Amino acid sequence: MSFLSEINRRRTFGIISHPDAGKTTLTEKLLLFGGAINEAGAVKSNKIKKGATSDFMEIERQRGISVSTSVLAFEYNGIKINILDTPGHKDFAEDTFRTLTAVDSVIVVIDVAKGVEEQTEKLVEVCRMRNIPIIVFINKLDREGKDAFDLLDEIEQKLGLKVTPLSFPIGMGYDFKGIYNIWENNINLFSGDSRKDIEDTIEVTNLASDELNTLIGDTAANTLREELELVEGIYPKFNQEDYLKGGLQPVFFGSALNNFGVRELLDCFIEIAPKPRPKQSEERLVKPEEEKFTGFVFKIHANMDPNHRNRLAFVKIVSGVFKRNTPYLHVRHNKKLKFSSPNAFFAEKKEIVDISYPGDIVGLQDTGNFKIGDTLTEGEILNYKGIPSFSPEHFRYINNADPLKSKQLNKGIDQLMDEGVAQLFTLDLNGRKVIGTVGALQYEVIQYRLEHEYGAKCTYENLNVHKACWVDPEDEKNDEFKDFKRVKQRFLARDKQNQLVFLADSSFSLQLTEQKYPTIKFHLTSEFN
Repeated sequence: MSFLSEINRRRTFGIISHPDAGKTTLTEKLLLFGGAINEAGAVKSNKIKKGATSDFMEIERQRGISVSTSVLAFEYNGIKINILDTPGHKDFAEDTFRTLTAVDSVIVVIDVAKGVEEQTEKLVEVCRMRNIPIIVFINKLDREGKDAFDLLDEIEQKLGLKVTPLSFPIGMGYDFKGIYNIWENNINLFSGDSRKDIEDTIEVTNLASDELNTLIGDTAANTLREELELVEGIYPKFNQEDYLKGGLQPVFFGSALNNFGVRELLDCFIEIAPKPRPKQSEERLVKPEEEKFTGFVFKIHANMDPNHRNRLAFVKIVSGVFKRNTPYLHVRHNKKLKFSSPNAFFAEKKEIVDISYPGDIVGLQDTGNFKIGDTLTEGEILNYKGIPSFSPEHFRYINNADPLKSKQLNKGIDQLMDEGVAQLFTLDLNGRKVIGTVGALQYEVIQYRLEHEYGAKCTYENLNVHKACWVDPEDEKNDEFKDFKRVKQRFLARDKQNQLVFLADSSFSLQLTEQKYPTIKFHLTSEFN
């Protein structure tokens, strides 16, 4: 198959949602259709020992939540699909934001009963900032929930999207009869049997015919006709160009747990979703069909196999072809590296690949060369943009609970921070280490992983910090900057990249500092060049 047709048959997307909207279940059902797995592991409660395929860290299995992004790949109808399943929990939002730099489109999962939730709003905002094409999947239709039109209004108002339904529910909860597929003009009847791989689909060419009444009953048939007339009157017709520009969002209804409405979503997705897209680097726009290989690291995962101290750097291929055992330039280090066993993923199952194309995600064995945002090329100096660190919400001192294991603790902290689990700040005054996280649950994850993967124990101590601000002085030699460093000495720290950070203890003190030192800028993200 030619290089261009390999690019054209790839679809790389992320699945995002609020926790418990059924995102991981949807991922599993997509894999089921792709023939990648034979049976889905229901992620319903922590009691179920068999976790979902995409949750492979022990702590995820115990909690029943996804705490790090998984990469899953499968083939469906000749299309190579790469899914990035992201954590829904807000405490792990930073991992999700970074993952959104590596996808070409997203599917947003919304719970029919809860509607649009806070975390969904934040994630969709990031997608809209980047004009990422979005498909909405309204899940759990077999349960009682909000009216379909109310939900569509809520999505438009709260998420600022312009929607067009491509399928529509026939009833809901106890009255749920099935789904009318507007995209393909057919009806999918709901039997409630989750063991069935694919439900019966019945072609409906004429909605006015009595055939519809025979299938779903008079009342449901009349309601469906009225509702579809409303859909046609209110919502714009689907236009692929608008969708690809991020200006129109198709909506599908279904029940992932019951394997219902998922095939419709997948069939439409492979037809309309974007193939690998160009990506902006600081130097220029890079197109996927360019001959020379380029790619960037968007995630690092340590100890995927706890028996072997190993790290995997997840690289999204932007252009050209990535080949095994070929030397590529690590731009930040300015040195050539060769990879003898690049991995393709299926959750924790990995296989060595000889060749990968734009849109693919490869895992590279890493001994500490990579950090998030690094670029690999065939020699060109390129730096891909848009993988910043955000100011954390929580701050704690980290202390060593076992003095004999200080080496293991330092190594563990170092590797987990490279992975982007949290951020590390070292105080200028006394060298004490401070860990900043997006959510408090991160501290538990760090403690658990330090103990189970590195054999080190730690304790935490609260620290009153409002925000971490990256310091950007106009002139490092002027008296104002020297005065700032002297007066604020006990609030100054260095991040892992040795950038100066001001740990402001309140919004009031941050405002005062900004007024007192007008030539110094304070940034809430680490990318401000």
